[in-house]
Amino acid sequence: MSEKKVRFHIPVRSLAPNAITVLALCAGMFGIRFAYLENWEAAVTAILVAGVFDGLDGSVARLLKGTSKFGAELDSLSDVISFGVAPALIMYMWVLSDVRGLGWLMSLVFAICMALRLARFNTVMKDDELGADVKAGYYTGIPAPASAALALLPMILYFEYNFEFLKDPKICSAYMAVICILTVSRIPTFSFKSLKIHKEHVIFVLLGIGVLASLIITDLWMTMSVIGMVYIISIPTIAILSKKK
Repeated sequence: MSEKKVRFHIPVRSLAPNAITVLALCAGMFGIRFAYLENWEAAVTAILVAGVFDGLDGSVARLLKGTSKFGAELDSLSDVISFGVAPALIMYMWVLSDVRGLGWLMSLVFAICMALRLARFNTVMKDDELGADVKAGYYTGIPAPASAALALLPMILYFEYNFEFLKDPKICSAYMAVICILTVSRIPTFSFKSLKIHKEHVIFVLLGIGVLASLIITDLWMTMSVIGMVYIISIPTIAILSKKK
Protein backbone atom coordinates (compact mmCIF):
# COMPACT_ATOMS: atom_id res chain seq x y z
CA MET A 1 0.00 0.00 0.00
CA SER A 2 1.30 3.40 -0.92
CA GLU A 3 1.45 5.93 1.85
CA LYS A 4 -0.44 9.15 1.32
CA LYS A 5 1.58 12.29 1.64
CA VAL A 6 0.21 14.65 4.25
CA ARG A 7 0.70 18.32 3.47
CA PHE A 8 0.55 20.95 6.13
CA HIS A 9 -0.48 24.46 5.17
CA ILE A 10 0.57 27.45 7.23
CA PRO A 11 -1.66 30.55 7.22
CA VAL A 12 0.07 33.56 5.71
CA ARG A 13 -0.88 35.64 8.75
CA SER A 14 1.37 33.48 10.92
CA LEU A 15 4.39 34.39 8.78
CA ALA A 16 4.00 38.17 9.12
CA PRO A 17 5.27 38.51 12.74
CA ASN A 18 8.15 36.12 12.07
CA ALA A 19 9.07 38.12 8.96
CA ILE A 20 9.21 41.28 11.10
CA THR A 21 11.44 39.45 13.59
CA VAL A 22 13.79 38.47 10.76
CA LEU A 23 13.88 42.12 9.66
CA ALA A 24 14.91 43.07 13.21
CA LEU A 25 17.70 40.49 13.01
CA CYS A 26 18.80 41.90 9.65
CA ALA A 27 18.85 45.42 11.09
CA GLY A 28 21.09 44.24 13.92
CA MET A 29 23.49 42.62 11.47
CA PHE A 30 23.54 45.77 9.35
CA GLY A 31 24.47 47.67 12.50
CA ILE A 32 27.59 45.50 12.81
CA ARG A 33 28.40 45.99 9.14
CA PHE A 34 28.08 49.78 9.36
CA ALA A 35 30.30 49.79 12.45
CA TYR A 36 32.93 47.79 10.56
CA LEU A 37 32.78 50.50 7.86
CA GLU A 38 33.02 53.16 10.62
CA ASN A 39 29.67 54.60 9.60
CA TRP A 40 28.73 55.12 13.24
CA GLU A 41 25.47 57.03 12.83
CA ALA A 42 24.13 54.39 10.44
CA ALA A 43 25.20 51.65 12.86
CA VAL A 44 23.26 53.19 15.76
CA THR A 45 20.28 53.91 13.52
CA ALA A 46 20.18 50.25 12.48
CA ILE A 47 19.90 49.17 16.13
CA LEU A 48 17.12 51.69 16.71
CA VAL A 49 15.29 50.33 13.66
CA ALA A 50 15.71 46.83 15.07
CA GLY A 51 14.04 48.09 18.25
CA VAL A 52 11.08 49.37 16.23
CA PHE A 53 10.70 46.00 14.50
CA ASP A 54 10.98 44.22 17.84
CA GLY A 55 8.14 46.30 19.19
CA LEU A 56 5.99 45.49 16.18
CA ASP A 57 6.38 41.74 15.84
CA GLY A 58 4.62 40.82 19.08
CA SER A 59 1.77 43.26 18.48
CA VAL A 60 1.28 42.03 14.93
CA ALA A 61 1.33 38.40 16.12
CA ARG A 62 -1.41 39.08 18.66
CA LEU A 63 -3.42 41.15 16.20
CA LEU A 64 -3.32 38.48 13.50
CA LYS A 65 -3.57 35.64 16.02
CA GLY A 66 -0.31 34.30 14.66
CA THR A 67 1.54 33.68 17.92
CA SER A 68 3.55 30.47 18.11
CA LYS A 69 6.33 28.82 20.10
CA PHE A 70 8.53 29.04 17.02
CA GLY A 71 7.96 32.80 16.83
CA ALA A 72 8.77 33.24 20.52
CA GLU A 73 12.05 31.34 20.17
CA LEU A 74 12.97 33.19 16.99
CA ASP A 75 12.28 36.51 18.71
CA SER A 76 14.64 35.69 21.58
CA LEU A 77 17.41 34.55 19.24
CA SER A 78 16.99 37.70 17.18
CA ASP A 79 17.12 39.86 20.32
CA VAL A 80 20.39 38.29 21.47
CA ILE A 81 22.02 39.30 18.19
CA SER A 82 20.35 42.67 17.57
CA PHE A 83 20.39 43.95 21.16
CA GLY A 84 23.23 41.97 22.69
CA VAL A 85 25.97 41.10 20.21
CA ALA A 86 25.49 44.03 17.81
CA PRO A 87 25.58 46.89 20.38
CA ALA A 88 28.53 45.22 22.14
CA LEU A 89 30.54 45.04 18.91
CA ILE A 90 29.54 48.56 17.85
CA MET A 91 30.72 50.02 21.16
CA TYR A 92 33.91 47.92 21.00
CA MET A 93 34.78 49.11 17.51
CA TRP A 94 33.84 52.71 18.34
CA VAL A 95 35.93 53.23 21.46
CA LEU A 96 36.23 50.24 23.82
CA SER A 97 38.99 48.66 21.72
CA ASP A 98 41.27 51.46 22.93
CA VAL A 99 41.53 49.79 26.34
CA ARG A 100 42.26 46.38 24.82
CA GLY A 101 41.34 43.58 27.20
CA LEU A 102 39.03 45.64 29.40
CA GLY A 103 37.03 46.92 26.44
CA TRP A 104 36.58 43.44 25.00
CA LEU A 105 35.65 42.11 28.44
CA MET A 106 32.87 44.69 28.82
CA SER A 107 31.55 43.94 25.34
CA LEU A 108 31.58 40.22 26.11
CA VAL A 109 29.88 40.71 29.47
CA PHE A 110 27.17 42.87 27.89
CA ALA A 111 26.34 40.18 25.32
CA ILE A 112 26.26 37.52 28.05
CA CYS A 113 24.03 39.65 30.28
CA MET A 114 21.62 40.16 27.39
CA ALA A 115 21.43 36.41 26.78
CA LEU A 116 20.86 35.79 30.51
CA ARG A 117 18.18 38.49 30.65
CA LEU A 118 16.30 37.01 27.70
CA ALA A 119 16.58 33.48 29.10
CA ARG A 120 15.15 34.72 32.40
CA PHE A 121 12.35 36.55 30.61
CA ASN A 122 11.35 33.38 28.75
CA THR A 123 11.30 31.55 32.10
CA VAL A 124 9.33 34.33 33.78
CA MET A 125 6.54 34.11 31.22
CA LYS A 126 6.06 30.45 32.20
CA ASP A 127 6.32 30.94 35.96
CA ASP A 128 3.49 32.64 37.85
CA GLU A 129 5.64 33.45 40.88
CA LEU A 130 8.52 34.99 38.95
CA GLY A 131 6.08 36.71 36.61
CA ALA A 132 4.53 38.85 39.35
CA ASP A 133 6.33 42.00 38.19
CA VAL A 134 5.27 41.41 34.58
CA LYS A 135 1.65 40.99 35.61
CA ALA A 136 1.90 44.15 37.72
CA GLY A 137 2.80 46.12 34.60
CA TYR A 138 6.57 46.33 35.06
CA TYR A 139 9.57 44.73 33.43
CA THR A 140 12.14 43.00 35.60
CA GLY A 141 15.38 44.75 34.73
CA ILE A 142 15.87 46.79 31.58
CA PRO A 143 14.20 45.17 28.53
CA ALA A 144 16.44 44.18 25.64
CA PRO A 145 15.74 47.05 23.18
CA ALA A 146 16.03 49.68 25.93
CA SER A 147 19.26 48.11 27.21
CA ALA A 148 20.75 48.23 23.70
CA ALA A 149 19.72 51.87 23.24
CA LEU A 150 21.17 52.83 26.64
CA ALA A 151 24.42 51.02 25.83
CA LEU A 152 24.71 53.19 22.70
CA LEU A 153 23.62 56.39 24.48
CA PRO A 154 27.21 57.75 24.73
CA MET A 155 27.40 57.56 20.93
CA ILE A 156 24.02 59.26 20.54
CA LEU A 157 25.03 62.07 22.90
CA TYR A 158 28.34 62.44 21.09
CA PHE A 159 26.60 62.74 17.72
CA GLU A 160 24.44 65.56 19.07
CA TYR A 161 26.74 67.43 21.46
CA ASN A 162 30.25 66.34 20.42
CA PHE A 163 31.47 66.02 24.02
CA GLU A 164 34.94 64.49 23.84
CA PHE A 165 34.72 62.83 27.26
CA LEU A 166 32.03 60.56 25.84
CA LYS A 167 34.75 58.89 23.76
CA ASP A 168 36.87 58.12 26.82
CA PRO A 169 37.14 54.30 26.77
CA LYS A 170 37.44 54.06 30.55
CA ILE A 171 34.27 56.09 31.11
CA CYS A 172 32.43 54.05 28.48
CA SER A 173 33.65 50.81 30.05
CA ALA A 174 32.36 51.87 33.46
CA TYR A 175 29.08 52.97 31.89
CA MET A 176 28.69 49.62 30.10
CA ALA A 177 29.25 47.84 33.41
CA VAL A 178 26.34 49.77 34.95
CA ILE A 179 24.07 48.91 32.01
CA CYS A 180 25.05 45.24 32.33
CA ILE A 181 24.07 45.23 36.01
CA LEU A 182 20.73 46.94 35.31
CA THR A 183 19.99 44.53 32.46
CA VAL A 184 20.16 41.44 34.67
CA SER A 185 18.90 43.14 37.83
CA ARG A 186 15.54 42.54 39.52
CA ILE A 187 14.74 46.27 39.47
CA PRO A 188 11.22 46.96 38.10
CA THR A 189 11.33 49.23 35.05
CA PHE A 190 8.77 51.05 32.95
CA SER A 191 6.46 49.10 30.65
CA PHE A 192 3.97 50.57 28.18
CA LYS A 193 1.69 47.67 29.09
CA SER A 194 1.03 49.38 32.42
CA LEU A 195 -0.38 52.50 30.74
CA LYS A 196 -4.12 52.95 30.47
CA ILE A 197 -5.49 55.86 28.47
CA HIS A 198 -8.94 57.31 28.96
CA LYS A 199 -10.90 57.47 25.71
CA GLU A 200 -11.21 61.25 26.05
CA HIS A 201 -7.42 61.58 25.95
CA VAL A 202 -6.77 59.37 22.93
CA ILE A 203 -6.72 62.31 20.52
CA PHE A 204 -4.02 64.04 22.57
CA VAL A 205 -1.94 60.85 22.68
CA LEU A 206 -2.17 60.51 18.91
CA LEU A 207 -1.16 64.16 18.57
CA GLY A 208 1.83 63.52 20.82
CA ILE A 209 2.86 60.52 18.72
CA GLY A 210 2.73 62.71 15.61
CA VAL A 211 4.88 65.38 17.25
CA LEU A 212 7.38 62.75 18.43
CA ALA A 213 7.61 61.27 14.94
CA SER A 214 8.25 64.74 13.53
CA LEU A 215 11.01 65.37 16.07
CA ILE A 216 12.65 62.04 15.30
CA ILE A 217 12.68 62.81 11.58
CA THR A 218 13.81 66.41 12.10
CA ASP A 219 16.52 65.81 14.72
CA LEU A 220 17.00 62.13 15.51
CA TRP A 221 19.94 62.41 17.90
CA MET A 222 18.54 65.27 19.97
CA THR A 223 15.24 63.44 20.34
CA MET A 224 16.87 60.14 21.24
CA SER A 225 19.14 61.93 23.71
CA VAL A 226 16.12 63.33 25.54
CA ILE A 227 14.28 60.01 25.46
CA GLY A 228 17.37 58.22 26.78
CA MET A 229 17.82 60.64 29.68
CA VAL A 230 14.12 60.52 30.55
CA TYR A 231 14.27 56.72 30.60
CA ILE A 232 17.30 56.76 32.89
CA ILE A 233 15.44 59.07 35.29
CA SER A 234 12.43 56.75 35.17
CA ILE A 235 14.43 53.77 36.48
CA PRO A 236 14.75 54.95 40.12
CA THR A 237 11.31 56.60 39.91
CA ILE A 238 9.56 53.36 38.92
CA ALA A 239 11.55 51.42 41.52
CA ILE A 240 10.30 53.75 44.26
CA LEU A 241 6.70 53.77 43.04
CA SER A 242 6.56 49.98 42.76
CA LYS A 243 7.52 49.60 46.43
CA LYS A 244 4.61 51.81 47.50
CA LYS A 245 2.05 49.55 45.83
